[in-house]
Amino acid sequence: MASQHQRSASAAGTTREKSYFEQQREELIGEIAMSFEHVLANINKLNRSLEAVIAVGNEFSSVEALWSTFENVMAKDPEEAAAANSKDGEEEGHNDDYEEKETQQEGQTEMEDDQSRDEGGEES
Repeated sequence: MASQHQRSASAAGTTREKSYFEQQREELIGEIAMSFEHVLANINKLNRSLEAVIAVGNEFSSVEALWSTFENVMAKDPEEAAAANSKDGEEEGHNDDYEEKETQQEGQTEMEDDQSRDEGGEES
């Protein structure tokens, strides 16, 4: 009878006291709950930040529409701009030829001046 009493006392003792496994489990469950609370708080912060970014982005919608209109207007004239550039390029080509001839003429004039100075210097 004494052994049964000890068994029932030891069984009652184990139910009252938590085993190491149960203690660790409760600590881990508490840590997990705290982690979930931190995650929830950070998600709420992120949500507020995203809402603020979206609000700022919405403020620029009128500016975006204006720039889109500008881009569309500028995009309609590439053929006309290309034609104007080709005409300018032809004129620039003529200008380059003119500048080359002018440079050659200046060089010839300088050579003639040098020759006349040399001839004039020999005569004196």
